[in-house]
Amino acid sequence: MKLILTPRIKAAVLGLSVFASTGLLFSESVAAAVETTPVIFVGNNWDGMIDVIDASSYEPIARLNGVPDKEERKKFQGNIMGYIFFYINRYITGEGHDQFVDDMYSTLDGRLLVVSRPSFGDVVALDIESGAIEWRFEVDGLRSDHMALSPDGTQVAVSASTGNVVHLLNIETGEEEGKFESGASPHENVYSKDGSKIYHASIGLVWSWWDSFSWDSLKGNRLFKVIDTDTLQEIKSFSLKDKLTDAGYEGLSSAIRPMTHTSDERFFYFQLSFLHGFVEYDMLEDKVTNLIELPNLIPDVSRNKYVNDSAHHGIALSGDDTTFCVAGTMDDYVAIVDRATLATKIMTDLGTKPYWVTSDKSGENCYVSWSGTDAVSVISYATGEEIAHIAVGDHPQRIREGYVRKGWGNL
Repeated sequence: MKLILTPRIKAAVLGLSVFASTGLLFSESVAAAVETTPVIFVGNNWDGMIDVIDASSYEPIARLNGVPDKEERKKFQGNIMGYIFFYINRYITGEGHDQFVDDMYSTLDGRLLVVSRPSFGDVVALDIESGAIEWRFEVDGLRSDHMALSPDGTQVAVSASTGNVVHLLNIETGEEEGKFESGASPHENVYSKDGSKIYHASIGLVWSWWDSFSWDSLKGNRLFKVIDTDTLQEIKSFSLKDKLTDAGYEGLSSAIRPMTHTSDERFFYFQLSFLHGFVEYDMLEDKVTNLIELPNLIPDVSRNKYVNDSAHHGIALSGDDTTFCVAGTMDDYVAIVDRATLATKIMTDLGTKPYWVTSDKSGENCYVSWSGTDAVSVISYATGEEIAHIAVGDHPQRIREGYVRKGWGNL
């Protein structure tokens, strides 16, 4: 029987363990023993480069190559299906481009950067100092996607898009510590604050010629799941379609895209395929409680022209739970929305095709990636103003805060 080292088990082990020379870091208190600098990692999906930005000054520090083995991987070592899917991925989901960097997280000691690479169907750990690959994990199926980092920094959860599972990997070694089944096309993963649960959503088929006909049922079994990280059993699982119907919102897609939640993890806010806006879901009452519609600036654009079904792709909530930051992907805007009043400020002059939003560690600002104009914005929740605009690589998507070791780059 395989021992599954879940975040809570590791936390218990931490209290009893004395670390030798392995360099394994299981908590921020341990990481503090190593001199690190907080940074922002920006993954540029199409060129495979990762921009590293100082988290205080917003000045660029350096760039990492997320695909140092690109030529080797493109040979596919006799894997015909891998070869075929590489080009399917390029010309359909990748809009004519390879997808080399989707998501990334650093170890707390700033030694490794773990990167999911959709076009190669894998997850790799880069040694930040040397740029070399320390470990590589091939996901089930042929495509890797969004990840999440456990609160103690020891584990990443990675969605295997065509394998319909989520892998839980040891961040230091790449060893699989468990996995759980998803619906069709697993996508977003979010750990609870205490690490006891993973909130997970699958999105189904996001490229299909029949989108204009609204044949939503053909997109596969899309589920929202809450997973116990100790047992990897489902705490709850449901199709949002039923919940939307019960709330009187028939006709909306059941595919949950990015999500955010209140600090008590009661109210979740889901972006849905084709929706210009988001819905509110009460986890305690298990029901949809509101639909927040934002401006649709492209009413004459057909659904099959939406990028991977994403009307909006990126949402975050301020640290005090008062303000949303929303990426209006197809609308080319970022929206700052007051949670209580729903008063909305729309900014259309910062860039095009915003593809991700996340809050900074303070909860006072949000980061927005402009994948169409290759830049990142830092926006104040309090003022709704852009406080920094940073040029990055080709098609930035995921933005994650993390660490590098002091002295690295131009620090």
